[in-house]
Amino acid sequence: MADIGSDHAYLPCYLAKNLKISFAIAGEVAQGPFQSAEKNVLAEGLVDTITVRMGDGLEVIEPGEVDCITIAGMGGALISSILDNGKEKLDSVQRLILQPNISAISIRTWLLANNWELIAEEIIEEDSKIYEILVAERGDPLKPYQIKRDEGLLLGPFLLKQKNEIFKKKWTAEMKNWQRISKALEGASETVETIEKRKELTDKIKLVEGVLK
Repeated sequence: MADIGSDHAYLPCYLAKNLKISFAIAGEVAQGPFQSAEKNVLAEGLVDTITVRMGDGLEVIEPGEVDCITIAGMGGALISSILDNGKEKLDSVQRLILQPNISAISIRTWLLANNWELIAEEIIEEDSKIYEILVAERGDPLKPYQIKRDEGLLLGPFLLKQKNEIFKKKWTAEMKNWQRISKALEGASETVETIEKRKELTDKIKLVEGVLK
């Protein structure tokens, strides 16, 4: 596997120590985290299993080298951009495990456009922060979206089915934030941008309200 933006290489180290992987690349674009990853891999005695490489996104991978890629702890738009810029490295990859801090919709949209099938999702809360984890494999990108596609892309087709308490907490908070922004825009001058923004917010509020009922 390759862990892009590996930071301290905690994830590949954990997987290697628990015999979940046979080989890993820990990729980092910044010097500090790169050095931390090298130190941790050395300290754990895993230099034969994990190679730490410095580079931007999927630059650290050679074609055909890995069959699973993890990217966690970044915005959804950035994760999508990393995948898009390194498309030629994905031919041998069978699974993507992605954890966006914000804008999971960006990733779902990218997967849909690039023939990756979303096969599983989780939503978890840790230290008062809520995280979504998306898993995709090669397959039918439309398969998860038998429900309304707009709802599925924004909220997650698998998470929608579960509608657990963390899901409800996240989207109740998001909806309140949209309502606050929409109210603030009421006092703004009527430009094309503000009118479009208010309509976008109103549409999202209605969509989420309908789901949470």
